Amino acid sequence: MFKKIKASLLIFSVFGLMLAGCSGATVSKDDDDGKIKVTATIGMIADIVKNVGGEHVETIGLMKSGVDPHLYKASQGDIRKLDEADMIFYNGLHLEGKMVDIFEKMQTKKPTIPVTKNIPESQLRQSGDGVYGHDPHVWFNVRHWISATKTVAEELARFDKNNKDVYEKNAKEYIEKLEELDQYTREQIATIPKETRVLVTAHDAFGYFGEAYGIKVMGLQGISTASEYGSRDVSTLRDYLVENRIKAVFVESSVPKKAIEAVIEGAKEKGHEVIIGGELFSDAMGEEGTIEGTYIGMVKHNVDTIVKSLK
Repeated sequence: MFKKIKASLLIFSVFGLMLAGCSGATVSKDDDDGKIKVTATIGMIADIVKNVGGEHVETIGLMKSGVDPHLYKASQGDIRKLDEADMIFYNGLHLEGKMVDIFEKMQTKKPTIPVTKNIPESQLRQSGDGVYGHDPHVWFNVRHWISATKTVAEELARFDKNNKDVYEKNAKEYIEKLEELDQYTREQIATIPKETRVLVTAHDAFGYFGEAYGIKVMGLQGISTASEYGSRDVSTLRDYLVENRIKAVFVESSVPKKAIEAVIEGAKEKGHEVIIGGELFSDAMGEEGTIEGTYIGMVKHNVDTIVKSLK
């Protein structure tokens, strides 16, 4: 008798797990307000979800202002936010390198989507540093971020078919703003004289920006801030600044200033004065609630800062 009861309980448990597994393909909204719970990794992705999801989505971003995603390690609280989410959006391309295993596990439970998945591989920059296959900083080409926006809209519409029209409408309106941002960036960078159109930063995050908008980009560190830089890197960049009479370099909100300050000091010792042209947002946006705390505001801040210093 005991064996029969035990077997029945086992069958019931397995059946319950099967139902739970199947539920991952349907809408599971928060019981309190009926909104879809979405967890995004970096602020730029969370900003897309907020613009496309609107009132039907509750968006939680894991990485706040000033946080470096290359070095980020998920806390227990982050794991809980991912576990409680209905959907997860992340960058992919190993930007969140220390979280890859987590995403692979989550993919078996719920929609876990890299927003870069629909960008053609031919349009991705090779990293060349042995850490990444491709450069993950795709948001600095606004055209690529339009692709990411379309991906988010498609996935939300697939998950929540009842509000498909809303997501498509919101995405269309947001993409129109991104089109304007792309044009603004192109026009502003073109006002910098070609001989001074050189962007020097702490790490190589602006490669897509340089290719898309016609500005030479140089970084002290590689694509990942996890990569080490040495005295040779400092001296090479220093010599370039001196030889080409580059007057300004830029610091990044999510990267310590120490490295770029060493380059500035080295140039000074060789008789060439270099200033810090301003702070740029690279791997993280500004504080929440500020203009720079939105993707469009962040990009405009960067463009205006670069133009003001190099023009």
